[in-house]
Amino acid sequence: MISNRKSEHLNICNNEDVSFKNKTTGFNDIELLHKALPEINKEEIDISTSAFGKKLDSPLFFTAITGGHPEAKKLNKILALAAEEKNIGLGLGSQRAAIEHPELNDTYTVAREYAPNALLLGNIGAPQIDLAEDAVKMFDADILAVHLNPLQESIQPEGDLNSEGFLDSISKITDLVDVPVMVKETGCGLSSEDASLLENAGVNYIDVEGAGGTSWAAVETFRAKDKYLGELFWDWGIPTAVSTFEVVNTVNVPVISSGGIRSGLDAAKAIALGADSVGMALPALKNAYYGLENLINLINQFNESLKIAMFLVGAKNLDELKNSSLIIKGETKEWLEQRGFNTKIYARRN
Repeated sequence: MISNRKSEHLNICNNEDVSFKNKTTGFNDIELLHKALPEINKEEIDISTSAFGKKLDSPLFFTAITGGHPEAKKLNKILALAAEEKNIGLGLGSQRAAIEHPELNDTYTVAREYAPNALLLGNIGAPQIDLAEDAVKMFDADILAVHLNPLQESIQPEGDLNSEGFLDSISKITDLVDVPVMVKETGCGLSSEDASLLENAGVNYIDVEGAGGTSWAAVETFRAKDKYLGELFWDWGIPTAVSTFEVVNTVNVPVISSGGIRSGLDAAKAIALGADSVGMALPALKNAYYGLENLINLINQFNESLKIAMFLVGAKNLDELKNSSLIIKGETKEWLEQRGFNTKIYARRN
């Protein structure tokens, strides 16, 4: 059943419009301050970063994409080849299917086979303490991601709606495994309050995965016989720019900004807000279906547009980009100010 569900998810994401309808990421409300005198050489801009001891050539992660179905094996091979060649992070889909059905292991282990040096992220659900160690061992994961998906579970026909004890479970997982633990939402974002709870639980990394990109309520709507709930909650969640602002201004652990990141310009805005890296999933999946060359082109376009954005704000590296000036306006400004945040703190930096 799990394997079939994963196949349905892949087909729906590739063939249907599962984007938010009336809610954006909020990055359209973030304006980086242009420098007419950047005083740097664009060809010397450095977009490399480090994550838990691994040097990466770009802050881009392909986040929690697939696995657990034979169709996923060829996609994970292509994703792994791209991650290895371009030296970026790669997250795989939930590993429960393979742990419960070992014949599906190779749909995940193929990633390490073709990306022996890449930063790979394992993936389990918050209550799955008993799967944590096996998930790490399966393909020698560098980081274990724990996903939170209450909205998806609410719409999913076979969803689990009991989330009691999740925070305690996450805390136990951080003690149990010998790799860093990252907690990630799945398209609805994280508030400052949730981020603080996760940091106190011992989480090493947070991926906000906010609203505005792929709606998992939409994905489950295409699977459900009764479309009412999915249609009603299609646009539920905290926009990615808002969630990124809240989380980076609350916790002291590294933060990934994901959820509707579609370009290096989006990434530049997220990093200027304070994110350490950015995540992308749906564009990577769609390009993987067309082959390695398309996926490499996607990464190259991302890196080039990030460098141009950095050139235009006069940032030679990601640390300088984090300290560049920006303006927050519109609904994002209104949302953050109603939440009690000072949106002017970014306006006159440097």
